[in-house]
Amino acid sequence: MVDTEIKVDERRRGGDRRAGKIRVVIVDGHTLFRRGVRNILELESDIEVVGEAGTGREALAAIQELTPDVVLMDLGLPSPNGIETTQRLKRELPHTGVIVLASNDDEDQLFDAIKAGAAAYVLKDIDPTDLIAIIRRVRSGEYLINDKVFAKPAVASRVLKEFRELAVYGSEAQPIFAPLSPREVEILDNIAQGMTNKQVAYALGISEQTVKNHMSSILRKLSVNDRTQAVVYAMRQGWIRMPED
Repeated sequence: MVDTEIKVDERRRGGDRRAGKIRVVIVDGHTLFRRGVRNILELESDIEVVGEAGTGREALAAIQELTPDVVLMDLGLPSPNGIETTQRLKRELPHTGVIVLASNDDEDQLFDAIKAGAAAYVLKDIDPTDLIAIIRRVRSGEYLINDKVFAKPAVASRVLKEFRELAVYGSEAQPIFAPLSPREVEILDNIAQGMTNKQVAYALGISEQTVKNHMSSILRKLSVNDRTQAVVYAMRQGWIRMPED
């Protein structure tokens, strides 16, 4: 049975934050699952579950009020589903990281999740230790979904095709001065070809951490949320070439 009750801790409404705590909202249609995840997360000293919701509409209401750092989003929600709810959430709260929870490793859902702006895509049978690690990484600004996408050739092909289409749409825009360094443009160019951070590091003879540092700088300079948006933006401006088949 789907539970539609919103649960918000009165002590944890927006504005009452504990320093250093990662504020999490759990969105899932099943009470038992939400409570199980809550019990696991609340064992961690740096994580605070500030609310729960059982439907997309209730989730949006709770998230707007609580402005959490990270949202765990069930893809199997009734209308609006997890993808639609994620899209709306990212439009209104772009700096909130969304980890989508899927029942199976479906390529269509993965593609839709990256388009919606999700930071990570995990299966519901994930090990609790791995989920906690992902929450921390998403809170720090990482977009783990990209490596998962580019590890699947069929999904990567669809994403790169969309890059090309978006670049063509923006082809009439006048190129402007790129606020990126030559190395940053080079890194974005490699990422546009479907490379992971590790592959970029190998190709350029630098460390993977250096690539991550450059990506953080790129996202900050372009005021975008993830490297997918950065690539699209850079192609629209003519700073990098379109991916080849």
